[in-house]
Amino acid sequence: MPRDKTLSHKKIIQAAKEEFLEKGFEKANIRDIGTKAGVTSAALYRHCKDKEDLFCQVVEPAISAIDEWLSNHINNAYKNADKGDSHGLQEQSEVDMIREVGIPHRDEFRLLLTKSSGTKYENFLNVLVNQHEVKLWEGLEYLQKHGYQIKPVEKEEMHILINAYMTALFEPLIHDYDEAQILHYLNTVENFFMPGWLEIWGLKKIKTS
Repeated sequence: MPRDKTLSHKKIIQAAKEEFLEKGFEKANIRDIGTKAGVTSAALYRHCKDKEDLFCQVVEPAISAIDEWLSNHINNAYKNADKGDSHGLQEQSEVDMIREVGIPHRDEFRLLLTKSSGTKYENFLNVLVNQHEVKLWEGLEYLQKHGYQIKPVEKEEMHILINAYMTALFEPLIHDYDEAQILHYLNTVENFFMPGWLEIWGLKKIKTS
């Protein structure tokens, strides 16, 4: 379904977001969405093929934004690793991801995390954790091959920690805190987790002659 950028489409997306936030995907009524947007059901279906497609149109800009952030984050980490800059590897974390992507898309992430049952995104956080875990192991292996010393960590242990970390990061969005509260709790999460990650990995560059 093409992503129409007309004023009518923007009204439909906004109305859909409000309806899904209020009722969740399963209880949301597509006719009520049309009424809120001021369009007929027939007109509404020119913008989406069904209710799930409309839900996807609401949340996918947030998913694209987080995918782009993570891709840039990984690329920057590899560049710093190639330069032997272990401090540069720590200059940005997933806490910044929530600050830079989560807050601007807070409604969309609330939908993904609490209102998406019945859609293909109902396991969004689990999928994100698993994807992140794969990328992290790839990154740690890359660092080891490029002269970094890293303490061995069991995969099951790492999965538990990543799941706890990602859940903590999104928790302020789930509770719909205001921006000041979100930033406060993100600072708490950062202060709690970052020293732990560094201790667990024992990350340092091995000096070579």
